[in-house]
Amino acid sequence: MKGKVYLIGAGPGDPDLITIKAIKALQKSDIVLVDRLVSSQILEDYFSGEIVHVGKECRRGASTPQSIINEMMVQYAQEGKIVSRLKGGDVSIFSNVLDELKALKSHAISYEIIPGITAALGAASYSGIPLTAREYTTAVRFMTYYKNDIVGDEYWKDLAGTKDTLVFYMSVATLPQLVEKLKKENITSDKKIAIIEQATTPLQRVHTCSFEEYETTLKNKKFISPSLVIIGNVVNLYDEFHWLENNSSEDQYFPPVEKLNNYLTYKYVENAV
Repeated sequence: MKGKVYLIGAGPGDPDLITIKAIKALQKSDIVLVDRLVSSQILEDYFSGEIVHVGKECRRGASTPQSIINEMMVQYAQEGKIVSRLKGGDVSIFSNVLDELKALKSHAISYEIIPGITAALGAASYSGIPLTAREYTTAVRFMTYYKNDIVGDEYWKDLAGTKDTLVFYMSVATLPQLVEKLKKENITSDKKIAIIEQATTPLQRVHTCSFEEYETTLKNKKFISPSLVIIGNVVNLYDEFHWLENNSSEDQYFPPVEKLNNYLTYKYVENAV
């Protein structure tokens, strides 16, 4: 008898932001395949079975291949196990959930998708920045600019001129180019930049500046992963409404992925070669 896979969003960092539905799924699971950007406290509090770490940190060259994650889900479910695939943030926002859905569907494995609070919403709330604040903006766009060629020139012109709030995931490494592109397209001076490091965790830090100030304040700064970028008029609200002070520590809340450090992952890699 085949098992089942729960595709679960664990939220942006604060373990208290996980949903009750996600907790119930974890508590009836036999095994969890967990991403790097998930608070260890969640598993300590709500799960007592087998844990397989399948984190990704592509810029550091230390990641579990998606094909192996897919293979694990399928094999464990075919063994009759209940599997939780635990992801940071929300399952459907900038994740590989489509690959996982295709793998499960092709093997006729039952699954359920459980949403979580995505990083943009967690970072905005814990920074006092309402993403669609009335009179400041009417919409918000979730994007990524982790590769320099992912956004075309015409779209940059649209982004510079829009009144929408812009939220960039996985983009701090290309932030200098991002800022340069928007300045080249004459983004207005009333819009500001916010970089939120390790949002919703005890180590959260928020940095804000104008586009004019960026060169002298934040351009050469190294930001701790994960970091999120918010651009728009709403960033001006941070100074007045932030309720969480910046932490001074340089520590990482989420440990980096140094290697495929789980025996089961090694086994699957070996079998895949």
